[in-house]
Amino acid sequence: MTGRPGSAPWLLSHEVRLGWYNLTAGSAKGPARRGMRKASIAIWALLAVVLHVVAFLIVRKFSGGEGGLPPQAGMIVTGILAALATFMLSTGLRSSVEALFERGDLDLLMSSPLSSRSIFTVRLAGVVVWTAAPYLLFLAPLAHAGLVLGEVRWLAIYPAIVSIAMIIASLAMLFTLGLVRLLGVRRTRVVAQVIGAVSGAFIFILSQLFSGTMTRDKQASANWVRKMLDPATLPGPDSLAWLPGRALLGEPLAVLLFLVLGGATFYFTVRFTHAFFVRGVQQSSGMARTAAAPSSLRFNFRRGFAHVVMLKEWRLIARDPQLISQVLLQLLYLLPLCFIVFRTDIALPGVAAALCFLCSSIAGSLGWIIMSAEDAPDLLLSAPCPQSAIKRAKVAAVTLPPLALVFLPLAWVALSQPGAAALMFSLVGGAVLSAALVVQRFGKPSVRGDFKSRGKGNVLPHLLEGLLGAAWSGVAYFLVWLALRIS
Repeated sequence: MTGRPGSAPWLLSHEVRLGWYNLTAGSAKGPARRGMRKASIAIWALLAVVLHVVAFLIVRKFSGGEGGLPPQAGMIVTGILAALATFMLSTGLRSSVEALFERGDLDLLMSSPLSSRSIFTVRLAGVVVWTAAPYLLFLAPLAHAGLVLGEVRWLAIYPAIVSIAMIIASLAMLFTLGLVRLLGVRRTRVVAQVIGAVSGAFIFILSQLFSGTMTRDKQASANWVRKMLDPATLPGPDSLAWLPGRALLGEPLAVLLFLVLGGATFYFTVRFTHAFFVRGVQQSSGMARTAAAPSSLRFNFRRGFAHVVMLKEWRLIARDPQLISQVLLQLLYLLPLCFIVFRTDIALPGVAAALCFLCSSIAGSLGWIIMSAEDAPDLLLSAPCPQSAIKRAKVAAVTLPPLALVFLPLAWVALSQPGAAALMFSLVGGAVLSAALVVQRFGKPSVRGDFKSRGKGNVLPHLLEGLLGAAWSGVAYFLVWLALRIS
């Protein structure tokens, strides 16, 4: 799909090529880029072969049935798709922010003879493609196996996933443009990144909270689930409420209706928000690149050296919306643990193990940002102060945030189990400190834009972080279990 230069298919093929380049070659250059691209293509090809073999076995097992699918199948599949939609929304929000603000090529495109509506259409279509791609990677082999085995209904996976992607991508773009109108470009970049991270972890948090509720009051929870799944309180199997599931299962009319719904959502998004898109691009290009000079300079030299270094690192992270969203995604997984801790019948050894592993992971991410991705290493090396003092301040900047996060839930545990709480806090501190020291010792200089691929260029610290986190988790589980048995 190339098309003539300047046409919508030509622009869309460029979007797909650019996404494929980022997926296979990343930020590598020269021979490293070619080698990484070949290795990535080989890995993706091997994964595709494995998925097709597995899909063939699955389709062959479920094909040829006499009775067909049960009437409730559409309800079940719709529920699964609703859960997947939150992850698709996370991808759509990140892609929308990247398409509007991160790529930096819209100024050039908008100044070209191309129609701004065509540019917006193609940019939204690119969001649709990369929102649907991860799910088609795993589900499309089922459609191919169904075609080989004569089960044509499996081909409905393609229109169903593409329709969901069109709806989700349109909603994500509408939400992003609405934030631009309400908050401006600078705040939108932060808010959209954070919401994207939240939506990605939303299902996990709900599942953990629901699991905690089920454990606390099994009978009441079972009655509630039975009431919610009572056929008398739910729409019938042929209701439009289960349209996504019915479409994915290959019902012809449902496939047609769902495809029309997705196409209409995409069309009306382009039709009625094109002006918002142009205005957002203009605001993005006109956004000040540097902060305004303060009216009066104020110097405060009374703070200690370590205090100044730690504040400097935390402020740099707070000013980067992409880093905030990535680190926040890890922080969100601490929320279910906090809710579990506030229960009375908790399993403290398991909570201690999970806290050690998650806090170690957070410390590893912060350590990479603060130590390996230092923006001005030469300036720090030439500073008139001992380098050991700078290193100690950076280690403190890495370790204090995770310890502050677990302080409140462990303080609650200390009300009933002070010894166990003190032991858990010490173990979390050891896990966090070890992760920070690993990054300080084995980390290599990098740039903050490579946060997502930080483990590719320097495998050793990333591997050691995971091994140490797992080791601290095992030690924490055993020691807390032993302390509870002794007490």
